[in-house]
Amino acid sequence: MKWILPGVLALLAAPSIALAAAPVFVVVPAGSAVTFHVKASVPLQGRFDKWKSTLTFTSPDISTGVFVLTVDANSVDTGSGLKDGTLKSSKFFDVKNSPVISFHSTKISQTGPNTFAVAGNFMIRGVSKPQTLALTTTGRGASTGEIKGTMAFDRKAYGMTSGIPFVTIADHVDVAIDLKVKRVSGPPVALKP
Repeated sequence: MKWILPGVLALLAAPSIALAAAPVFVVVPAGSAVTFHVKASVPLQGRFDKWKSTLTFTSPDISTGVFVLTVDANSVDTGSGLKDGTLKSSKFFDVKNSPVISFHSTKISQTGPNTFAVAGNFMIRGVSKPQTLALTTTGRGASTGEIKGTMAFDRKAYGMTSGIPFVTIADHVDVAIDLKVKRVSGPPVALKP
């Protein structure tokens, strides 16, 4: 009987011990950016001014990581009020009915010393489809670093089938993220050489 109680306590403590051993990161908004570019007869590129991102782990194993990016579609900024209004309309982002654009990872795989393939679900206009984000990191093993990522999608697959009057616009949309990250506690993520 004497050995049962310590054993039970050890089992109860195990999850918190494992959690304490996991890397904890914060994404630093200053110097970070979420941008996009579309080939068009008139330059069409911009950024989102309001977004949130998290990178969480349950252990140092990279495969336990979960990356989430949530964007306020209404915060689109192309430098042109006319373009912003068009993108916010029901023909494109439809911010009135679908104010959030998001990416939620389902699997992170290391593809090189500092490169990763992040499979996940991308949602825009309330339509969610699987997409893959290609990431490159700096600051390996350090407490601060940078995550740069790219992803491409077909706008028409998400219901953005309209054009812009007098402007030729491609279906292919390139998205880029540049995030400053800081490890605030826990060990570094265990990466392959």
